[in-house]
Amino acid sequence: MQCSFDSMRLSGCKVVFRFRRFFAEFWLFCLAFNMYHNSSQKKFWTYDKEEKLDKLRLEANRKFCLKGMSSGKPESMFLDAQEEKVLFRHYENRLLDFCAMFKPAMPKTVVGTACMYFRRFYLNNSLMEYHPRTIMLTCAYLSCKVDEFNVSCTQFVGNLQESPAGQERALEQILEYELLLIQQLSFHLVVHNPYRPLEGFLIDLKTRYPLLENPEMLRKSAEDFLNRAAVTDAGLLFSPSQIGLTAILNSAARAGLKMEAYLTECMGLKEDKETLSKMYESMRRITSLIKAYELPKAEEVNTCKQKLERIHAEFATNLKRKHGYEDDDHVVKRQMVAEEEWTDEDLDAL
Repeated sequence: MQCSFDSMRLSGCKVVFRFRRFFAEFWLFCLAFNMYHNSSQKKFWTYDKEEKLDKLRLEANRKFCLKGMSSGKPESMFLDAQEEKVLFRHYENRLLDFCAMFKPAMPKTVVGTACMYFRRFYLNNSLMEYHPRTIMLTCAYLSCKVDEFNVSCTQFVGNLQESPAGQERALEQILEYELLLIQQLSFHLVVHNPYRPLEGFLIDLKTRYPLLENPEMLRKSAEDFLNRAAVTDAGLLFSPSQIGLTAILNSAARAGLKMEAYLTECMGLKEDKETLSKMYESMRRITSLIKAYELPKAEEVNTCKQKLERIHAEFATNLKRKHGYEDDDHVVKRQMVAEEEWTDEDLDAL
């Protein structure tokens, strides 16, 4: 009898513990939601249209080109906006490769923060002025600090396929550019990623949406969606909760599940047609950004890289910036493992 009583008490404790954990996690989700709407990210780094982002990048490109041409160099020597876009995507994916192979394993939020730093930096700066090979590593290094992923500087550069002397040079460059990066980010270092909202929505589905028996089945596909969103402008155009909700609904659509009732009943939007319409429009835009994303062709990247290296050799302002990595292959030790295959048809399901 005593044994049975102890078992019941232990079972009851587990229920209480789980309830408290769910409550704590959901409270953190709500807190993060409110923090975003009062954050520097919302005020200074969230834009209403893609055209605004294109304009900022074009201005950064033209500013450097005009400065170079004023010294007598021909316009043909410089990268145009499309060529910068090609190289930006190439180095952003090199950044993801580096983070994926990092030891110890780098949390998703750190990777998301690094990607956001990289995008913010090159909104107002040209790749021709600051080499993306160094900036991407500096973004990763700073994101480790800000998100409290505790690795030493020696551990960090130890993930580069370089000799000890090469790792030391890399660290010098990273530390040289760290303050520049912070300044160009306007000292706005806290990034609200969509991973926490995703957790919040999964908890909400478990507690308030009984029509879905196993919300955890949506996690893998939703996380893949967020990983793909990280290399688009979604984080500069939409709130983390909008991106997280889109990931959940897209994952449900891929599984053949209908989630309209969650929006209309659980989120109280049944009578608010205007808000519901805007939400669907935002989700369509986020999905379109991911669907439109394409990696540049290797030959295109190689041509642009040769042009970029000539520009940096010509306009490097000091010897430190000339002595970068001779080969991008030093950045990662091996290629990132293949991701789950995605198709455009999966995105059309939303």
